[in-house]
Amino acid sequence: MPKVTRDDVARLAGTSTAVVSYVINNGPRPVAPATRERVLAAIKQLGYRPDRVAQAMASRRTDLIGLVLPDARQPFFAEMAHAVEQAAAERGKIVLIGNSDYLDEREVHYLRAFLGMRVSGLILISQGPSEHAAEEIAAWDARVVLLHRRPEAIDDVAVLTDDIGGALLATRHLLEHGHPYVACLGGPDTTPDVGDPVTDHVEGWRRAMEEAGHPTEGRLFQSPFNRYDTYRAALDLLSGPDRPPAVVCATDDQAIGVLRAARELGLEVPRDLAVAGFDDVKEAALTDPPLTTVSSDRQAMARAAVDLVLDDTPQATTGLRQRVRQFPSQLVVRRSCGCGEPPRRP
Repeated sequence: MPKVTRDDVARLAGTSTAVVSYVINNGPRPVAPATRERVLAAIKQLGYRPDRVAQAMASRRTDLIGLVLPDARQPFFAEMAHAVEQAAAERGKIVLIGNSDYLDEREVHYLRAFLGMRVSGLILISQGPSEHAAEEIAAWDARVVLLHRRPEAIDDVAVLTDDIGGALLATRHLLEHGHPYVACLGGPDTTPDVGDPVTDHVEGWRRAMEEAGHPTEGRLFQSPFNRYDTYRAALDLLSGPDRPPAVVCATDDQAIGVLRAARELGLEVPRDLAVAGFDDVKEAALTDPPLTTVSSDRQAMARAAVDLVLDDTPQATTGLRQRVRQFPSQLVVRRSCGCGEPPRRP
């Protein structure tokens, strides 16, 4: 059976192949509604399927977006990846996902692979592109958007949340419960000093403590980002003689590990230990007790990242306001901080 071509569709619809192309690609020129309907009817009748490989070779771009993230096993990154996929689907695009495992060489591996596939653009949830990654991006003249990370340079295009302000809200809230101080669970020693969201979470905690007149020395603890390793670290922290009365965690996954360690040690949350997290992953509402945390509009952030990576305006815009889109943080109060606790039985 001969392959149906774009010429066949144009002949049946009574139009040009250029118009057929405009309908299939939704542009770049508008098509009259009646003409569009004729073209779509011809496509359906003939069973025409566009040759995406040929389209990519002609345009040097595909319908693909590359997304590189640290670890899709962590709930925050999984939820963010899903939001990006949904936003990309709304624009008729497909997302390729690679896990860097926080390794520069793995990130470069995926960058090379995705760029070689002629993706329309790259979205990086990264600790910051390494020197080698930046070289790859520059060599391919790739369109790149940083997601969930504060840019170091004014010419970076980024979508982020107010990480410092969110951690400030969470720490203030715990202090308002009357705790003498709040400890902080930051990231591991490999966490970048500048631009990383976790570094900003620590900075927000530090500012809240200082404005309340509380010292921070000896009250910041390093921890892996995942719940499993944090659980083991929290066993040591919470069983020691200087157990903190309250702790704000850089991620919800860390907070879940802290809750598990507290239960194993016989500590009641929030009576013996108040806990707050950051990210508001869906599981945060189902922990015992439900986790007080900081949220942001992930769907809106994902749509903004996809819009920026697909549109031409970020490459031509020089103003910081147009190139960096920051979304506000919001404190989500549940029971792990001490709010809404039922009275204890005598």
